[in-house]
Amino acid sequence: MKYPEHKLVQKCLLEIEENLEWGSSDFWHNDVFIELSETIQQHTQVLLSPTTLKRIWGKVNYKSAPSISTLNTLSQFAGYINWRDFKLKNESQKPLWLEKRILQNMGIIVTSAAVLTIVFISFYSMIGSNQNKLKEIDLTKIEFSSQPITDGLPNSVVFDFDLNHITSDSIYIQQFWDVTKTIKINPEQNQATGIYYYPGYFGAKLLIDGKLIKEHDLFISSEEWIGTIDYKPVPKYVQSKDLFHNNLSFSKPILQEITANSTPIVSSFHLVKDFKDSSGDNLSIKTSVRNVYKEKWAVCQSLKIVVLGTNGALVIPFSIPGCVSDINLMLNDVYLNGKEHDLSVFGVDLSEFRTIGINIKEKHVIVLIDDKEIYSGLYNKSIGNIVGFRYRFLGAGEVDYLNITQEPKGKVILDQNF
Repeated sequence: MKYPEHKLVQKCLLEIEENLEWGSSDFWHNDVFIELSETIQQHTQVLLSPTTLKRIWGKVNYKSAPSISTLNTLSQFAGYINWRDFKLKNESQKPLWLEKRILQNMGIIVTSAAVLTIVFISFYSMIGSNQNKLKEIDLTKIEFSSQPITDGLPNSVVFDFDLNHITSDSIYIQQFWDVTKTIKINPEQNQATGIYYYPGYFGAKLLIDGKLIKEHDLFISSEEWIGTIDYKPVPKYVQSKDLFHNNLSFSKPILQEITANSTPIVSSFHLVKDFKDSSGDNLSIKTSVRNVYKEKWAVCQSLKIVVLGTNGALVIPFSIPGCVSDINLMLNDVYLNGKEHDLSVFGVDLSEFRTIGINIKEKHVIVLIDDKEIYSGLYNKSIGNIVGFRYRFLGAGEVDYLNITQEPKGKVILDQNF
């Protein structure tokens, strides 16, 4: 059974989707709800967890009505004062004069309704016919592939496809999990291009009339370390030859550019390459890092260490103890929000070099600081083979060394003393 105000809540959600322009929520994945949670918090100063949002959007089976505080927050995010304000402006009222007019013209209304019914039946029969045409086409004959144009970044990708005579006016290529990164396709096209600003392992999707028809993996590698200052929408790139200054770090002019920002900015080090079928679920990782800027907006010394796989990722966060409420831990399909879970064990002062260990054995993760275990947790869905490693500093940081071995045999995957 749906709760009494379900229709009004759905109307509010639809307004939010239209305002966001992220595409239909039918295609929203876990990462989208994580981003939505962060976006709502930025606008309302109230945190709604990704789990809560997925429940409200019907991605998780949950029949209880949202709390009034949740409805107030969603209403504010949609542009209203609170839930009461949203209801007052959206609930349909029936004035007495309208009720009288309806009774006086009931005969005309009934006749008109009959005519409209015939029209609608004809219209939907046409739609059904078009949908049946799509079903009749052998979707296995539709081809969809891609090829990066270059080896560097940013990198444009050419998508090749044969739509097998499909004439739909709703054909899109979704470049990766972000549903806003789509390319509209005309039925007569057989090629399209898209641009990627960061290295990674992406899933490209071909959507026809909202239905996923084809998808394939797309690998944008860096081959060697690159740095980025993560401006939006286009980052600034720092090539490998300009990154090594005793450690993996940025040059003094780049650090001055970062610290001169009046608003928070993230800088990153990326290494994305083919590690020759090395399982991401059985690794021993050891690295030494520090944060080199902790003034103004970077006082929290936030750091995220990201292990990239072919089927997912692990995101291990750190900050000073006083800021752990704002960090989030992601072990592929397991997400822990610092507002809802005690992540204080990840509170560490990174103003000096600290040794961080991440041991993964059959999806069991153990995190260590200076060889002392601080966290142990499990995830369920394999991240696949390891394809990359990423450091994301709020402000700027540097890395002394990184060692990655494949367990249980201890095969060295990467061993770099910067």
